[in-house]
Order: sequence, then C-alpha cells, then structure tokens
Amino acid sequence: MTSAGASTAAIFGCSGPGITADERAFFAETRPWGFILFARNVETPDQVRRLVADLREAAGHDAPVLIDQEGGRVARLRAPHWREWPALPDELALLDADAREAAVRARYAAIGQELADLGIDVNCVPMLDVPVPGAHEIITSRVLGNDPAEIGRLGAVASEALKGHGVLPVIKHIPGHGRASDDSHEGLPRVGATLDELRATDFAPFRALNTEALGMTAHVVYDAIDPDRPATLSTEAIRLVREEIGFDGVLMTDDISMGALEGPMPQRVRDAFAAGCDMILHCNGELGEMREIAAHTPRLSGAPAARADRAIAARDAALARAKGELRNAG
Repeated sequence: MTSAGASTAAIFGCSGPGITADERAFFAETRPWGFILFARNVETPDQVRRLVADLREAAGHDAPVLIDQEGGRVARLRAPHWREWPALPDELALLDADAREAAVRARYAAIGQELADLGIDVNCVPMLDVPVPGAHEIITSRVLGNDPAEIGRLGAVASEALKGHGVLPVIKHIPGHGRASDDSHEGLPRVGATLDELRATDFAPFRALNTEALGMTAHVVYDAIDPDRPATLSTEAIRLVREEIGFDGVLMTDDISMGALEGPMPQRVRDAFAAGCDMILHCNGELGEMREIAAHTPRLSGAPAARADRAIAARDAALARAKGELRNAG
C-alpha cells in the first residue's frame, strides 16, 4: 500500500470528459489524494473508465475517485447508460421497515456494482441528515427518513451494500444538515437548536456510523456550537465531531467553493485546516481555483495521513472481498 504522505490533502475535480494537458501537469505536480466526478465528466461507460484511469495515472498513484450517486435528485450517472432511481423519500414512504431496508440495500448494491464497473471506488453516500419541518428541499428530497435511529440503520445498510462491491461510503453532512432552511450551495444556513436537541437527534446517525473511513462536513452555523463560523471552519465543531460523535476517519470539507462560505479561496482553505479538517474537497474543476488551493494545502502527514492510509486500506479490503465473493459466486 502506498502511503498517503506523498499526496496533497485535497480532492479535486476536472473540467470535462477528459483531462486537459494543463490539468494533467497540475495533477502530476500536486499529486492530489483523490478526485471527484460530476455530470460534466460523464458521457459513456468507456469514456468514464478512461477518465478514471487517466486521473490516477496523472496523480501517480491509485487515487480514490469519488462521485455523488445517491439515486434520485442527486445522480451524476444517468440514463441511458445507467439506471435511474426514484427520490429516496418517495420510494421509502410507501414501504414498511423491512421493505425499506431491502430497498436501500438493493439500490446501493446496484449502484455499487455500476461504480465498480467504472473504476469509481468512493460514493458520497449515505446522507445521514435528520430533517425537520421547514427544512430546505435540497435535504428533504434526499433523506433516508425522519427518525434518527431509522436513518442510522438504513445508512448502515447503504454503506455495507456499497462496500460489498468495493466502494467506500462517505457519511455526510457532519454534524447534521437536516435543520437547515437554506441551501448551502447558495448561502450559509444557520441552526438555532440547542446542543441537547442536536445531541438527541442530529448527531445520532453519525454516532451510529462513526467507524466509517470517510466523512464530509456541513457548511452550517450551529449557534449552540459556534455562532461565528460554519462547522467546516469551526475548531469547536470539529472537536465535537471527533470527541462527542466519535468520528476518527478522514474528514473532508463539503465543496470548499460553495456559496455558503465567504472570502478568498486561500483563506477558506487555511481556516478549514486550522479547524481540524483533514482534506479539502473542491468540485467545480476550475484550474485557477485548484492552483490557489494547492498553494495553501499541505502534503498529508501525521494523524490525517494515518486516517487517509486507513481509508485506502479499507477500500482495498472491501475490493478484495468483493472480488473474492464474485469468484466464489462464479
């Protein structure tokens, strides 16, 4: 296994269905830990396989390749080449508890198989946010349910189904985006719930899955935790994620270029690392922004490098198990 220590603590996108010469040179120089794909990067299965291979070749290591393939509202892979799914809340609302579990398992096993076929080995699922009345539809249209225990249970089912095909899950959005009445892609949500309320509901699904290898922060201000900074940039919020929620995996930011965050990109990056995030996630594929981020992002070392190495080991173990089960089935 190659140590994460040689990699820049960043996950980058690219601008189109193939990498440009400038992108290739940049990735070779900076050696990002991972990559993320969006709809702009997707045309056909063969094209995606080539892109995944080219990204890893440019970075010079077997870099994790991420995607948001929840099915429903958020899906980067679409028909006619990949399966379409109904919105999760619409599907699950019609089912009893056992059937909901079976439906989630079937969805993410099928998605995991599709991703593995493309060489994509990380899916930004499950979303463990607990919605409340009045929450923004950016969350309510994607949730696993309304009850924290149910969300944790179904989140675990989704995670195991993905890992069964060698695909690592990313639990999101820590410590909980479900109370937000604003879309953090556009602006900064603020949550006024007490810490006791957050502990009783929002944190619970994340505690249930706190041994997963990868997690993503929420660009949300929690008045009871830190009224001045969103969780991604808050030392107190990240301390709570580590100590109270108990998550010790790789903690990546949500997309650092989202509208919820203010200020120049270098300041966002410095603040995220100062708060305790392990990894910068940048999604829009803008090379100029990626250059700014790389200039202020360290190579992985210390505890973040150890977490990143554990994530790679977890990915490789899941892939080995998936291949073994496939051979046995054959």
